[in-house]
Amino acid sequence: MIEYNTPPKSVNPGDSTPVKDLKNNLTSGFLGLAGACATVVAAPVWASDDRPSILVITVDALRADRLGCYGYDRETSPNIDRLVNNGLLFERSWTPEPLTGPAMCSMVTGLPPHRHAASRNGLRMKSGLDSMPKILARHGWRTGAFVGTWTLKNNLTLLGEHFETYGERLKRRRWFGILNSEATCEDVTDDALDWLENSRRDSPEEPFFLWVHYIEPHAPYRFHEKYSERLGINDDKLRRTDRYDTEIAAVDESIGRLLAGVRESVHAANLIIVFTADHGESLGEHDYWGHGRYLYEPSLRIPLGITWESEIRPRKIATQANLLDLAPTLLDLAGVEVPEDLPGKNWAPTARGGVPVPESLRCFQAHKGAVHGGTHDSDTKRSKGLLWVGVIEGDDKEVLQVNRQYYQLFNLADDPGELENLAPGDSSASDELLACLAEVAEGLGSFDRLAAEKLDDETVEQLRALGYLE
Repeated sequence: MIEYNTPPKSVNPGDSTPVKDLKNNLTSGFLGLAGACATVVAAPVWASDDRPSILVITVDALRADRLGCYGYDRETSPNIDRLVNNGLLFERSWTPEPLTGPAMCSMVTGLPPHRHAASRNGLRMKSGLDSMPKILARHGWRTGAFVGTWTLKNNLTLLGEHFETYGERLKRRRWFGILNSEATCEDVTDDALDWLENSRRDSPEEPFFLWVHYIEPHAPYRFHEKYSERLGINDDKLRRTDRYDTEIAAVDESIGRLLAGVRESVHAANLIIVFTADHGESLGEHDYWGHGRYLYEPSLRIPLGITWESEIRPRKIATQANLLDLAPTLLDLAGVEVPEDLPGKNWAPTARGGVPVPESLRCFQAHKGAVHGGTHDSDTKRSKGLLWVGVIEGDDKEVLQVNRQYYQLFNLADDPGELENLAPGDSSASDELLACLAEVAEGLGSFDRLAAEKLDDETVEQLRALGYLE
């Protein structure tokens, strides 16, 4: 069994009850009053049948190349590294869209943004969609989610409709000067472990599907001095990227505590763990800081690992993967029939020892960051917010700025920094890219009739503070 760094768990006497809880009445007891995560052994180990429990961990705005498992020379992620190096580690994986709301809605439903309708932060998914947690719940899994960012609130996404428990305890102000906008990684971990404790006491025979989303290291990056020495950071010459790295170290510590608590509850042989991110982060490349505006690799590329100690042998996969792949893969690994209309690849046969699935064309999209208050029709229409589309096949990547018809072609093997546009000035997009554009535009257009919720003033200010409104 893997061992993780697990510092003592601090007691948080504050309210730990999630906003939405359909099955459980979570309290701040159990773990919160225990003093250390190791105390979760007080309850019996989860005794479910052969169906595996599933833990999905997502980290906001996390670049793959700032993790040790992807070759980074700073020790930002010891717990994450130990986890993903023990299973399938995907060396080339992307998000379908570099915005939190659309990306996470895609992960949960297995559908790209132009099919679930939540193409921008502040636009909800179409109601009544099926999803990975809904399917698992119908087959006897308990489902819970705990999110640390305001952009994933149920009233903005409808993600809460897909889980029995949807925890969004956003009681703390981190950096934006706005109350009730985020939860720290410590608080999110506390709530997830509380739910796990209550669930296994109530129904230890039922497997679970648990999704945990951490806001760190989303901008603006907070400096965590306690990691300076380990990371080789000179506090007197602090850079923005240094602060970003300490954020990763902080969330890695919380992930270590989460993993230790879960592993005390569930036999490793019966536990699937996924680690990934909603999108990456541009750290000055192409004169841009942040994510969402472009389809360059820093904000599009994400880490992805799938671990199941009893079933998956450690190996690295060079074939390109995508967040859309998680739904068919996890459903298959769980022994549940996979819906035929899911576009993602099923990596379950590969996980069981088979060969990687063949390379194929992948389509991406980028949209305006958010809806501005729902005041203008052009702002609420899905089709009006499309900025970029792109396709990747092998090492060739094409992107098209929709309004300007600005076309770029890169070879990622020869030019990983995307500095040399291989397309002549008079060249046009490929048939594959134009087909992707047509599909995305048609899908978005079908949702234009969906009214956007009028955003209140506080919500608008939160979006602006997060950098999604200009």
